[in-house]
Amino acid sequence: MTLRLTNTLTRRTEPFEPLLPGQVSIYCCGVTVYDLCHLGHARSYIAWDVLRRYLIWSGYAVTFVQNYTDIDDKILRRASEEHSSMQAVSERNIEAFRADMARLNILPADRMPRATQSLDAIRALIGELEGRGAAYSADGDVYFAVMKHAGYGKLSGRDLAEQQQNADGRVSDVEEARKQHPFDFALWKGTKPGEPSFPSPWGAGRPGWHIECSAMVREELGDTIDIHLGGADLIFPHHENEIAQSEAATGQELARYWLHNGMVNVGGQKMSKSLGNFTTIRALLDSGVSPMTLRLFTLQAHYRKPLDFTAEALNAAATGWKGLNAALGLAASATAPGSGRAEPTDPAAISPVAPGSDPTGLPDDLAKARSRFVAAMDDDLNTSAALAVLFELARPLRALANRLERGDGAAAAEAADPALAAAGRLLQELAAVLGLRPEAPASGSSSTGAAPGADANSDTISEAEIKAQIEARRTAKAARDFASADHIRNALKARGIELIDKPGGLTDWLRT
Repeated sequence: MTLRLTNTLTRRTEPFEPLLPGQVSIYCCGVTVYDLCHLGHARSYIAWDVLRRYLIWSGYAVTFVQNYTDIDDKILRRASEEHSSMQAVSERNIEAFRADMARLNILPADRMPRATQSLDAIRALIGELEGRGAAYSADGDVYFAVMKHAGYGKLSGRDLAEQQQNADGRVSDVEEARKQHPFDFALWKGTKPGEPSFPSPWGAGRPGWHIECSAMVREELGDTIDIHLGGADLIFPHHENEIAQSEAATGQELARYWLHNGMVNVGGQKMSKSLGNFTTIRALLDSGVSPMTLRLFTLQAHYRKPLDFTAEALNAAATGWKGLNAALGLAASATAPGSGRAEPTDPAAISPVAPGSDPTGLPDDLAKARSRFVAAMDDDLNTSAALAVLFELARPLRALANRLERGDGAAAAEAADPALAAAGRLLQELAAVLGLRPEAPASGSSSTGAAPGADANSDTISEAEIKAQIEARRTAKAARDFASADHIRNALKARGIELIDKPGGLTDWLRT
């Protein structure tokens, strides 16, 4: 089975075929640096970090570019509120972004261009669009003419003619009245009093948001790239406009695959500052939630689906991570130089991922586990089913770690078992693909991801693990691998979990 990805552009799940064999070019829409990153950013960048890690593990040479938007109305408003400058606000939040991503073990991009450092490329692209008749200037502003691009709306599925009719009578202010079409958008904005500006052939001003990304994609990766990433909220207008202006300028397809992650809800409601349910990554981690608990929590849901953030769901993830962390810690200690447990991972150091090891020498049971992991990831990055494989590999290691913690004398001899060591090595390798790494316990707190009041030595299967195993069973059944599906059911039953299949492909469970 080859990697299949759901392409927003075609609305299909398609086999992934890069432009150049063995190489992958990726552009990820980055943050507008006016504030700290929130849970939505965590969800998005963890998902794309896993995609990148899996491609590297699969043997691809990946070039990953992610931008900073450091010219924007929101940054200017924040600077005005603080009596500061656009540059000061941007620099502060860029440093905060780097620190937050490092805590979440997200690989830094190969290149991270800034809009302010790409002004020549931006101005050149606008000039090309104007020369092709796809853009027009009006009183110091420059607009993209959406009606000049025949494919406008192909990503979002929007019909311009229908939208223009719906917009009749709503164009009222001076700026909108200058447009040839209500959905024409600004490529260059003429300077306003008190705002920073940059020179251009159309007068002093600053670029629009959409043209920044088009210019940076082209400057860093060329006219056509393999994969373009972002949140579902960027499909329209941002990504639609990127496609229009890039393809109007080059005549080439901007990206072959467009991937979008689902949004984060809090208690069933959209996360927003106005609802008072807005949470930054930093605030959550500083409250005692461990970075790997948050990472595990996000990977339990498919990247395209909405993610509902609740205290109960986070506690379930914390319990699941507690057991997985114990197993990873034991596996790390067995492979560390010298004796004793491995040193805890430095939270400021980001764990890399390497091309996958040769699976031909694996025992049969481990080879099958690895194959199930690959099948899950090839299925449009089904991280929930992939996690189920990790939980399966972790179970004997976790049990042994618990016995060692209790001072069981016989456990030390079992830790040297070659079969257990092989399982530990595979667990570490696959965990690295998902960006999960051991965390050192913090006494008296839940910073390792332990649910409040949980028994550190309990071998009770967590809700997170149960759900992951159910998803893995669903994947196995869909692939008509009924032997694996039965194995999962029987293994859960042996641990006191009864599965109840219901109409519509749903599965409930209860503890017996």
